[in-house]
Amino acid sequence: MPLCLRECDNADLETLVKISKNTFAAAFEKDNDPEDFQSYIEEAFHPNKLSEELANENCLFHFVYDDEVLVGYFKLNIEAAQTDVHDPNALEIERIYVLGDHQGKKIGTWMLQQIIAKARDLGKEYIWLGVWEHNPKAISFYQKHGFIKFGEHPYYIGTDKQTDWLLRLELK
Repeated sequence: MPLCLRECDNADLETLVKISKNTFAAAFEKDNDPEDFQSYIEEAFHPNKLSEELANENCLFHFVYDDEVLVGYFKLNIEAAQTDVHDPNALEIERIYVLGDHQGKKIGTWMLQQIIAKARDLGKEYIWLGVWEHNPKAISFYQKHGFIKFGEHPYYIGTDKQTDWLLRLELK
């Protein structure tokens, strides 16, 4: 499995919008109110919003390819782009998704290894992320890789207030 990363730029906007909507819907649409979910999808993954994020030097988007096939992507935030913690010594994983047809191939583990290496290269002391409290598969994945719960915060899908667990991985 010859996986590789490619940092996204503005030329990738259309593909980024599509993969963002598709992977998020596949993961969470069935568990949310359709109206709230559609509202969230249209706002969070609107081309203008993603274009602004791509232009922000503290938001780092990467596509993951298996040979020439796009199999996933992730979004990392550093410095002021972090959504909650805002620690210059930290790196946030805001999004990490593998397309459904490619799940179960250890691509997520490979992606996490690449993110850890990137965080170390950037001199970060830890990685943190928010994961929905009702996503046991993701929670188990992160805990298996050494992440520990350190808090919670609200997360809104439309008007639906949900709770994300905040998980942290020390890099020392």
